[in-house]
Order: sequence, then structure tokens, then C-alpha cells
Amino acid sequence: MRNQTLIERAKHMRREATPPERALWARLKSDQLNGAKFRRQVVIGPYIADFACRSPMMLVVEIDGDTHGSRLEYDAKRTRYLVSRGYRVLRFSNRDVLQNRENVLATISANLTVEPLSNCA
Repeated sequence: MRNQTLIERAKHMRREATPPERALWARLKSDQLNGAKFRRQVVIGPYIADFACRSPMMLVVEIDGDTHGSRLEYDAKRTRYLVSRGYRVLRFSNRDVLQNRENVLATISANLTVEPLSNCA
């Protein structure tokens, strides 16, 4: 069963996107990056991913704001969950997205063609 509270929160987060989220979304939407279909503020289990692509590669892109420095344990748990569901997780800082967007996009693009990691670890 889908968690309606998370779905509503994701909708709110789409409407109230941060400047880095808006900047990256402008380049990910409409299959602009290698034809990959990204969605934003996607509910995956008990979490909301900033951006997710299921094809051609299961990929989650997270933009970490200033508060994430104090949330390392939570982020690690969240990453483990997403990896256990078959996703590769990339994290970028707000600063990277705003100041080095082309490098961020190049990294995302490169990871759309990389073989998935084994879940053996």
C-alpha cells in the first residue's frame, strides 16, 4: 500500500523546489540527458528521492543541502535501502549543482551507462 503522507509530501516538495533542484530539473526533465526518463521527488519505500531514473539505469540523484552534514547516519541508512532495491545513488552538494552543473550532468550521464553494482556486499 502506498503511503499517502509521503505522496503528499513529495507533491509539496515538487511545488517548493529549492534553487539547486530547479536548476538540475531544468536539465533532467523531458528526457534531455541521454534520453533517460527522470522523475523528481519520487517515493521509494519510506523515502523520497530528489530525482530517480528507472530506465536505462536504476539511478537516484540526491542534492544535499547544508543540513545534510549533520545527517550522515540517516543518509547512509537511506542509501543502503535504495541500493538494496537496485538503485545506484549519486549525491551532489547544492554548491556543485549551482557552480559546476556541467560536471554534475557529466557524472550523472556516465552513471546511466555503468553496469549496476552487485547487491552482494
